[in-house]
Amino acid sequence: MSIEVPGAAREGRTASVVVDGARVACWEWGPSDAEPVLLLHGYPANHHCWRHQIPPLARRYRVIAPDLLGWGESDRPLHLSFDYDTEVARVGRLLDALDIEDAVNLVGHDYGGFLSLGFTQTHPDRVRRLAVLNSRAQSTFARPWYTVFSLISLAGRTPVLSAPATRLPLAAIHRRALMPLVRDGHLDAALLADYVDWMDTARGRRWLVHYFGDYRTAPRPELRRRLGEITCPTAIIWGRADTYLRPAVATELAETVPDAELTMLDDAGHWVMDERPDDVTAALERLLARPAVG
Repeated sequence: MSIEVPGAAREGRTASVVVDGARVACWEWGPSDAEPVLLLHGYPANHHCWRHQIPPLARRYRVIAPDLLGWGESDRPLHLSFDYDTEVARVGRLLDALDIEDAVNLVGHDYGGFLSLGFTQTHPDRVRRLAVLNSRAQSTFARPWYTVFSLISLAGRTPVLSAPATRLPLAAIHRRALMPLVRDGHLDAALLADYVDWMDTARGRRWLVHYFGDYRTAPRPELRRRLGEITCPTAIIWGRADTYLRPAVATELAETVPDAELTMLDDAGHWVMDERPDDVTAALERLLARPAVG
């Protein structure tokens, strides 16, 4: 599947790289010498979740959208770790592999926002501007989903449970969770298949269980403690009707990160880029127009 980029922006060009010995599938749009914008997708999507935002952003910026390691068209290595600190550090190794030495504009949704926040705090010199969209960020999920993800994580790291977990109908479960987006016209069947069909394979199921074995659902208090240290221009973009992540996560970010701008969209849920694409794009363009610090 490819994304058509109209107007002056170029069509996506492959920029796949090797990180930690595994292939990370990446695509680029826009002028190669422009300010870089790195778009990190969430769970269980891939880079296509940014399909509405890429064309307008690529008119002025070098837009880079990877499939994070394990997702989409990237490799699913079973020998690598996927704990939070490793994943955050892996963002830096991805930038190194892409030969991005200057600070980047970092935009993350859901899991991508979780990683983006940690990377900004640990490598402030490498982030020019930050946007976090409907992400657990410094907090965690609403109670029902906290329980679900905690149980999957427990199964993934418990040898007697991990093998049975790989026999669960994981693709069907995720399809059902995303079907409201299809019914509402925000996602088509082909893109839904692109997101989840790999979970129908034996290796895909093994990798997903392996990933959850390293994943931890509990809040990370060190992220909350350091929110006030973020000095780069920041945008918090949120669909208020998100059933996974409470609006309180967004308001705490906006109140604690110095000079953060909050865009709260009342009639959107978790998949805010699909449900309110123009408003998300406008919020990102406002962020990118703000003077960078340093």
